[in-house]
Amino acid sequence: MPQSISPTGEIAGDYAGADDIFHGFLRARDGKFTSFDAPGAGTGPFQGTNPVNINAAGEISGEYTDSTYVSHGFVRARDGRIITFDAPGVGTSPGQGTFTASAGGMSPEGTIAGAYVDDANVAHGYVRAANGAITTFDVPGAGTGPNQGTGANGINPAGEIVGGYTDDSNVNHGFVRDRDGRITTFDVPNAGTASGQGTVPESINPAGEVTGFFYDENGVFHGFLRERDGTIAQFDVPGTGTAPVSINPLNSITGYYFDASGSPHGFLRTP
Repeated sequence: MPQSISPTGEIAGDYAGADDIFHGFLRARDGKFTSFDAPGAGTGPFQGTNPVNINAAGEISGEYTDSTYVSHGFVRARDGRIITFDAPGVGTSPGQGTFTASAGGMSPEGTIAGAYVDDANVAHGYVRAANGAITTFDVPGAGTGPNQGTGANGINPAGEIVGGYTDDSNVNHGFVRDRDGRITTFDVPNAGTASGQGTVPESINPAGEVTGFFYDENGVFHGFLRERDGTIAQFDVPGTGTAPVSINPLNSITGYYFDASGSPHGFLRTP
């Protein structure tokens, strides 16, 4: 399962055999594979190592699941050295732990964004600098009950983080956090305000443009593009739901949508 590709064509991801144990891999541009496991990764079913990001320096980040099904973060240097980490306050029960934002969760300089789940099953955001320093944060208005809280979904080269938070009514909202920690929240017009509805940002590009999707009052999801100045445009691929997942420096967006029969398909939206 490939998860991320670097500007130089190196691919990182994970694989599992018949034993359902996950291992990390790096595929070089010439097709050579290197397998690896994070220290402390479990060796039981659905445990192991899950890389989700690789940057231009060849650094790989992700999380691993230990023998008790708790998740922890890791970063692997180009020379193969692996450092593991946890955000302060992380929970220690199955399903809790430290998680790394997928695909766009690591900057070129090695800064990592993600979320951790505490003992009360509340999510919080974190950012880990290249030197290992971890800063945690919560968006004002984020709920404090189980399955509520703050989650970071991506970071750009400027250190701006995009993500979402769930309030105490279980409604989803978006945010952008700048490098200095200032947080701007937003909602897409027409986003629903009932439990499980709202705005779900997924990716931010170097220009600060954000894409993602939102659920309307009928529970149908649609794509959106938020410009740096806060202007938001909605878009839909013909079908029953549109879910953008990534935006590149050229403002092209990719993701998936479902047709009338419920089958998923890919799409590319150009500027």
